Amino acid sequence: MEYDETKVDDVVLALLFINFFADGGVTRAWKSFPWDSMDRLYEKGYLGDPKSKAKSVIMTEEGTAAAEAMFTRLFVD
Repeated sequence: MEYDETKVDDVVLALLFINFFADGGVTRAWKSFPWDSMDRLYEKGYLGDPKSKAKSVIMTEEGTAAAEAMFTRLFVD
């Protein structure tokens, strides 16, 4: 599948924005997704419980399909 890498980079940049916090006079951003968003996706049935020590999360069948559909809608020309 070919996709627009610039659009992907724009969305990643926007996601970094919602993770901003101040640290000693500089702005930093967490490299992971906000826990509130992960909890909401869990509640919708798109992924397994994100509250674990694993650095990854299990996607449900519904979540996998929804993620692919959203990626295609946003980035595939």
